[in-house]
Amino acid sequence: MEAIVLVFLGSFLALGFCGILIRWIFRQPEGTDEMKKIARYIAEGAQGYLYQQYKVVGIFFLVVFAILQIMAFRGLLVQFVPYAFLTGGLFSGFCGWLGMYVSTRSNARTTQGARQSLNKGLRIAFSAGTVMGLMVVGLGLLEMATWFVVLKWYYATHPLPYGNDVLTAITSTMLTFGMGASSYALFARLGGGIYTKAADVGADLVGKVEAGIPEDDPRNPAVIADQVGDNVGDVAGMGADLYESYVDSIVATMALAVAAGLGLKGVITPMLMAVCGVVASLIGFFFVRTKEQATQKELLKALRKGVWTASVLVVVFSFLIVRFVLGLEYLGVLGSVVIGLVAGVLIGYFTEYFTSAGYKPTRTLAAASKTGPATLIIEGISLGMLSPLGAVLTVGVAILGSFAVSGGFHNFGMGLYGVGISAVGMLSTLGITLATDAYGPVADNAGGVAEMANLPPEVRNRTDQLDSLGNTTAATGKGFAIGSAALTALALVVAYKDHIVHEAQRLNIAVDVNFTLLDPNVVIGIFIGAMMPFVFCSLSLSAVGRAAGAIIEEVRRQFKTITGLLEGKATADYSSCVRLTTKSAQKEMFLPSLLAITTPILIGLLLGVRGGVGLLIGALSAGFVLAVFMANAGGAWDNAKKYIEEGNFGGKGSENHKAAVTGDTVGDPFKDTAGPSLNILLKLMSMVSIVFSGLVISYSLFK
Repeated sequence: MEAIVLVFLGSFLALGFCGILIRWIFRQPEGTDEMKKIARYIAEGAQGYLYQQYKVVGIFFLVVFAILQIMAFRGLLVQFVPYAFLTGGLFSGFCGWLGMYVSTRSNARTTQGARQSLNKGLRIAFSAGTVMGLMVVGLGLLEMATWFVVLKWYYATHPLPYGNDVLTAITSTMLTFGMGASSYALFARLGGGIYTKAADVGADLVGKVEAGIPEDDPRNPAVIADQVGDNVGDVAGMGADLYESYVDSIVATMALAVAAGLGLKGVITPMLMAVCGVVASLIGFFFVRTKEQATQKELLKALRKGVWTASVLVVVFSFLIVRFVLGLEYLGVLGSVVIGLVAGVLIGYFTEYFTSAGYKPTRTLAAASKTGPATLIIEGISLGMLSPLGAVLTVGVAILGSFAVSGGFHNFGMGLYGVGISAVGMLSTLGITLATDAYGPVADNAGGVAEMANLPPEVRNRTDQLDSLGNTTAATGKGFAIGSAALTALALVVAYKDHIVHEAQRLNIAVDVNFTLLDPNVVIGIFIGAMMPFVFCSLSLSAVGRAAGAIIEEVRRQFKTITGLLEGKATADYSSCVRLTTKSAQKEMFLPSLLAITTPILIGLLLGVRGGVGLLIGALSAGFVLAVFMANAGGAWDNAKKYIEEGNFGGKGSENHKAAVTGDTVGDPFKDTAGPSLNILLKLMSMVSIVFSGLVISYSLFK
């Protein structure tokens, strides 16, 4: 139990440093009264959205909790599962709320910091992002360590649900609380994505294209809703998303350790590696700083210095864990950690190559604007379809490499454990990698505050530098999230197979777990699974389209009916757009989310566990590629627009710019709604399959 104390200490270290950062951020000045007023609008809008979301999602959690309680009463679940479901959702939701609370109160402070120097603005924005990253890892470790201690104590004195192995009972039960985290994350990511892109599309199409006014112009009624959306989608949604990835990867690897016969030392190793990641991220944080008049490459280098420092330290610390916990005969596990870290860096590089204006693909895309929006959209789709090549090959090599170096060709269970450890390795530096992602919306909002408060041009120039850097880090962050989701989902599929065996033994029901591609149930499951991401994305994109349409009509109405608004002589009604977007997002997020939750249960009941495994494999294969395509196509359209706004191909206001804005409008829901939500879809389907495996085994048409 000494090792679990280290996990608690790692959690307290992360949460304690969060408290220090929050105190430091809130002691920074917010600037002028106008800046404070704008920041208050954004904070109140974001807070109002989350409160409304909590009401809606709270009802869902209560209903599912009741269903799980009934299943537990009938013996279809272990009695702890309903409560684990609730804690997973609560912790995930709290991560998103606190991260958004800090980010909305950091935007004006970042703007004020940028009035002093570029480095001061960077430090404030990055500190706000670091709060999000460390909050995720701190609460994740706290939840896992607490459940581990509670279950170990309980099963030491009570009958075991799975044979005579306490560790099997602990890890099989812990697997289930990821469903709560995944469920909330999907609502947060999808609802936030619908909100932010409906507001963004409405603001851009009517403001930039029709009215010809600049981005973040205070005359645009949708501009506050757009700023709010950056926080509810890219901070609260992203935090909840990566919280469940982080927790799921560690718990799945713990379960794989039991299957590999590694015992307690193998189970505790993933959590100890996560603790090492906390320490490494804290050290890396202090390496992030830049100079005044820094170029874009120098700013990016400043952030990467922190990430690279943390990655090197994780390798060093992981060696010590392998040496003193597992033993040198398991040195291949260290190789899996290294492979996971390298894979994360490579996926980020491929994402940057296809989305950054510093490389040929995005510049070629910008050039396509010369012949209009149609050719620009075609070129963007083509770029997006090509972009998964590097990420897929990287993940494929990572899976095979981590399987091999862990001894998988001699011990299959150890190889699968190595694949899980590679996912843990990729996510071990989440404290700082998520910081570089969550930093982006803060910098974006800071630019909006500078524009709306009519600050001097040099301030907007500094915030634009920070914002441009944020676009790059957000794109690479999405690639990182997708890659980690693929490895985590694979580990969950393997853990699901083992969980089926344990559940069948507990229920005393014979189940065929010999999966083969020649089995019609598996094949049908694969086809349906491959279809699921496309149906999910279709519903998500349609939701954005409908919500954006309502915002467009409202902005047009205000431009027509509020006398003097376009001349700057009247004030826009920002609150109406915030209310309208909130209502639309809450309404539209339910159908896609319920589809993701109910499909694994229905397919399991109709096709049995073999069809369920096929469903998960099909969804993972198609969903991973589709997520990379949508994220990279959307990111490239966005940066092609910004490349033109820098003065290339006619600059702002030109026909080329209007074509690029149209392309960016198409790409917005690709990269910020449907694409990121697919990450959660893949893991949530696996988690639902695990939680409802007892029901499927008992009542399926096929055994």
